[in-house]
Amino acid sequence: MPHPGGPGEFEATALNLYASVDAGIFVKPEYDVFYYALTGSDKLKKDGKLPEQDIITLIDFRKPSTEKRLWVIDLNSKRVLFHSLVAHGRNSGELYARSFSNKIDSHQSSLGFYVTGSKYMGKHGLSLILRGLENGINDQSERRAIVMHGADYVSDVYAKKYGRLGRSFGCPALPANLYKQIINTVAGGSCLFIYYPDQSYLRSTELYSYLAKPTSATGQ
Repeated sequence: MPHPGGPGEFEATALNLYASVDAGIFVKPEYDVFYYALTGSDKLKKDGKLPEQDIITLIDFRKPSTEKRLWVIDLNSKRVLFHSLVAHGRNSGELYARSFSNKIDSHQSSLGFYVTGSKYMGKHGLSLILRGLENGINDQSERRAIVMHGADYVSDVYAKKYGRLGRSFGCPALPANLYKQIINTVAGGSCLFIYYPDQSYLRSTELYSYLAKPTSATGQ
């Protein structure tokens, strides 16, 4: 992602990049969450907290768990690589995730920016370490064992039967038929951004000024 000089120039670059992303058989994320992810990740890169990495993963918790609300985008090739279902924490809500926490044993999802770490074999099989980059918001992710992994309860079949996906202990759990592909793609230093317009998060994040609503916000 280029590093333009000012906010207006940055937004113009973000708009052009969004317009040029090829979703293929998938659907693009909403522009606003794409813009937030770009602006926040750009600042983190400038601050030396995030590697220069062209893969970015977005989760939009405004959507119900029965809808695909995770995107993996290659900013270099300008392609949506994956568009997938993803679970939220069991204490974050039923169909929708509405409550978020950084506390150990809260069993809630945490918002904000993460950098992906290394892969490992855990109780869920192939899993991916996630390191929260925002103090007081998601920086307990490793102590809470918040990781990316696969789960049988993340599927259209489960959603049809129960009216929602199953829920994790706070991990962004993925479909059993996709999680290995997604983990292998995003592992090793890429950006994950989990979004919901939670007022506590917006008041607390040091990236608040970068998360201001884009003046050119549009839908898909």
